[in-house]
Amino acid sequence: MARWDDILTLPVQEPSTIQFSSSDLNWFKVEGWRQNVDDVALIPFTRVEDFVKGESSSVECPTRFRVEARRKKAEGSSYKPRVDGYLEYILYWCCYGPDDHRKGGTSRPSRRCIKPSKKKSAGRPHTKRGCVCHFIVKRLYAQPSVALIIYNQRKHVDKTGCPCHGPLDHKAIGTRFMYAPYISEELRLRITSMLYAGFSVESIMQKHMKAIERHGGPSNRDDLLSHIYVRKLERDIRRSTYELDSNDALSVEIWVENHRSKVFYYQGSSDTDAFILGIQTEWQLQQMILFGNNNLIAVDSSFGVKKLKYPVYTLLVFDSNQIAIPIAWVISASFSSHDVHKWMRSLHDRICAKDSTWRLNGFIVDDAMTETAKIRDVFQCSTLLCLWRVRRAWHRNVIKKCANSEMQREMLKRLGHIMYSTWSGSNILDAMEEFMEDFIDQSAFLEYLKAQWMPKIEMWVTAMRTLPLASQETCAAIEAYHSKLKSKLFNEADTGAYQRTDWLVHKLTTEVHSYYWFDDFSEENDLCGYMRDGELASNSWHRALYIADSDVILNDKDLQFAKVVSQSDHSQTHIVWNPGTEFAICDCSWSMLGNLCKHVIKAGMVCHDHQLARPSMALQTYHQALHSLLQCPPNGSIVLDHAIALAIHTQQDLKRLLGLSNYRGTNPPLTMVPGNWVCKKSRTKRKMSTTEENKDVVCGNKVSSDGDNEAVSHKIASAEKTDRTTKV
Repeated sequence: MARWDDILTLPVQEPSTIQFSSSDLNWFKVEGWRQNVDDVALIPFTRVEDFVKGESSSVECPTRFRVEARRKKAEGSSYKPRVDGYLEYILYWCCYGPDDHRKGGTSRPSRRCIKPSKKKSAGRPHTKRGCVCHFIVKRLYAQPSVALIIYNQRKHVDKTGCPCHGPLDHKAIGTRFMYAPYISEELRLRITSMLYAGFSVESIMQKHMKAIERHGGPSNRDDLLSHIYVRKLERDIRRSTYELDSNDALSVEIWVENHRSKVFYYQGSSDTDAFILGIQTEWQLQQMILFGNNNLIAVDSSFGVKKLKYPVYTLLVFDSNQIAIPIAWVISASFSSHDVHKWMRSLHDRICAKDSTWRLNGFIVDDAMTETAKIRDVFQCSTLLCLWRVRRAWHRNVIKKCANSEMQREMLKRLGHIMYSTWSGSNILDAMEEFMEDFIDQSAFLEYLKAQWMPKIEMWVTAMRTLPLASQETCAAIEAYHSKLKSKLFNEADTGAYQRTDWLVHKLTTEVHSYYWFDDFSEENDLCGYMRDGELASNSWHRALYIADSDVILNDKDLQFAKVVSQSDHSQTHIVWNPGTEFAICDCSWSMLGNLCKHVIKAGMVCHDHQLARPSMALQTYHQALHSLLQCPPNGSIVLDHAIALAIHTQQDLKRLLGLSNYRGTNPPLTMVPGNWVCKKSRTKRKMSTTEENKDVVCGNKVSSDGDNEAVSHKIASAEKTDRTTKV
């Protein structure tokens, strides 16, 4: 049995699950008050709520723990030198106790004088059943980041030691005391999301009753959902208002005070500081942990600059279907590097407090002006650049400001050539001036290009040359989220609401959040057919995968256009001009709005599979990085020498494995290769070409594309010598 003096030496336990209970912890016995033996454990203080939720959802005895008492002291205040001296003291008690409202039960003296509420139904039985299960949480002075959990009574029994609720209580069988006293937060959020999605109260109850019938009757508290409760939620939503105060700033402050759990950073507007509000719900935090760990995070920056009072900065993750999911919203009047660093650091600390092993592989930005050094400092990962804003802006304005369809195609084609020439070393300004001279009659678009893009075109080119580019699949996912957010927010009859921040906060945390939450729930529970808008569960890239290759007809002469058969009406075809490039254009209605459509993506897939189009810009940046690595100067070639030595060493190991150590040729006879390798099925042309190129690079036949074979051969010989001496 441990002594109280030794509790700080106990290990701090942090289970990897989002929620955890007492069964997931190792408990240590200590001698408690009045010679009782208590169970104690140490966990991070930021994970106390996760423990309370996990303990409330116990299968053996479902309940809910409430705060019975709380005491808090200011940091730095004087206290007695005790090992368990606390900054904060919280007593959690089972909702079925400690009072006993059953016949013959007892209540605390302080509660006997309280008269029952007149609004309470007379026929409804009391919920208190004398449960003595409770535990204490202390935030210690010695370690403020650690919470000491003291479990005084872990069994859900009354003072006589008999079970007082749950499945073990024989008197509670057949009553609602078998289950938790309230419905779960997940069910409440599900009902709210369905109400915001447009479902009626009757349809929600019908679906709920059908689900209960499928698993054979009620088995938990959620199955006892009543029509009155759903009607109450519907009434609360209908009567809710975003305007908590006539002053917009005060209204936002009131919302922040009432929703502390949804705010990860808040900075009020002042003479020296800009307004910043970072919003992240519990569900968004779970999605960030689930899909962001060892993965990518992208941003949709500066949404609503022209219409909203403050623009919205959205952080996105991608699920298994590459659908963009918003995991945080930042509403701010300033996106300077200093302000961005503050809320990014707060968000990173919040996610690490939930999961200390969480790591990010890459951060995708969509603005060349973003200071990537601050992002690398916070997330410790590489940064990528996404060009979806450039393509979308040029595409929309070419269609809007140029009426001639043939001229539209030619202008987008030339703009695409200019962007592709970024890595060839040509002067981008000279190329843009030549473009303006060739299309001098298109004055409307040229004025837009001079005003919006010429001042910052060099900055974009520099970012494209220094940062890796995101793929077209990522561009399609971000663009789909941007379009969906635009359709959800900008549909108000009263446009004056756009200039109020409290309206924006209310809209994001209710309708938009419920929309994406219900999409995730409907996919897990096979309710996709109940969605009012089926386009949410996919984007242009996802829909392009359902188009067969046989539905794409290419123009084999000069590949000026491609025809894609319509999936809704096979008698119609859509023409895609400039296929295989990021600046292709289609005659469908979605592309005419400036969006990236599924026909353009599918035509590009087929062109790249048949090797009829140049590599994408994302792949070109990858090739440029490899070329720069191979062409590095001798005084900085340590990484190159080591890489070539490892490649040669790997090649020799493969030859030994195959028994080809004495064979000097490039193509060994089939008799020398294992039979199970010869019988393998052939791969696609794209994979075969990639494999052959990789093999040539490893063997030293195709290291340099600029003819520097002598220098590279010298490096290979040096690497072989290094390999023989150091046995790399």
